[in-house]
Amino acid sequence: MASLTRTWWGKRFIAALEGFTDPGRLGRGRSYARSDRIQKFSIQHGQVKATVEGKINPYFGVYKTPYYTTTVEITPIPENRWPDIIKRLAGHAGIVSKLLMNEMPDEIESAFTELGVHLLPRSGKDFKTKCSCPDYYNPCKHIAGLCYFFANKLDQDPFLLFELRGLSRDRLNKELAKTPLGKALAQSLESAELPLQPVGSYYTRPQRVTVESCSYDRFWSGEHRLSTTLEPLPPLPALPAVLVRKGGDYPPFWQQDQSFIEVMSEFYERVRKQLKET
Repeated sequence: MASLTRTWWGKRFIAALEGFTDPGRLGRGRSYARSDRIQKFSIQHGQVKATVEGKINPYFGVYKTPYYTTTVEITPIPENRWPDIIKRLAGHAGIVSKLLMNEMPDEIESAFTELGVHLLPRSGKDFKTKCSCPDYYNPCKHIAGLCYFFANKLDQDPFLLFELRGLSRDRLNKELAKTPLGKALAQSLESAELPLQPVGSYYTRPQRVTVESCSYDRFWSGEHRLSTTLEPLPPLPALPAVLVRKGGDYPPFWQQDQSFIEVMSEFYERVRKQLKET
């Protein structure tokens, strides 16, 4: 069965869920996530919430399509721990640069572990789940389906993990942007707004110019020889595909299993090599 998530952080999220959930309910949860049964999905106040469409089952007296309110909450990190965490994150150049470009750094967990906390859930102790269905088992298939559905959202937006842990996206970006590296990267990622200038026509109008007459011999021989040396090309940016990285590893339009950033970075590197060889 194909995986519902493609990033390492999405898979780690699912691994924590699968570590304490009944396999049968996990299988049914995956089918829920792949269908249109997850409705009214939202993330508010650190909670993942949705209305999940159940199934008609006359054996249990269910003759109409039921709808269950399902909630998944990740234990938040205490508010007084975040200043130290942000300070520790800001001390790692690689972490700051990737977070400001909507990427999840591979070494992100080590920065949290150094302070005795963790960003990604590790076990059932990190989850607080609730569902209005009559299933006595928690997490039920509806909760599992919502978790799989949310993990797919994490592929496109890893910042959701910070929000579930108690730190808003805006606050994280503002704090990271205060660091020297953060300031430099934030400026390079900001797109300057060009002023609007009125034009008389959408098309280039022809202009009359005076052309000096020239003999064929003078034209082909020329009075000045062309330079035999070419000026060196300006250096390419050290960090390839900066603007492309703003969309993250798996932007909404990208349906491939391989990271969009990896594909574009490889393409930029090939262009860089070709320019050096010419």
